[in-house]
Amino acid sequence: MNCPDCDGNINVPADASVGEIVSCPDCGADFEISKKDGSIELKKAETVGEDWGE
Repeated sequence: MNCPDCDGNINVPADASVGEIVSCPDCGADFEISKKDGSIELKKAETVGEDWGE
């Protein structure tokens, strides 16, 4: 599949499941595997930042 950000090639394993995170080797962006209308698509993974004890 192609990276939505940089159009680089992302290798999505055949046994990948919905919710898994894959990274683009070119730009380093993380994407979550999801399904839409029966086909696999990549959506931007949410990042959880440090809360520094707050």
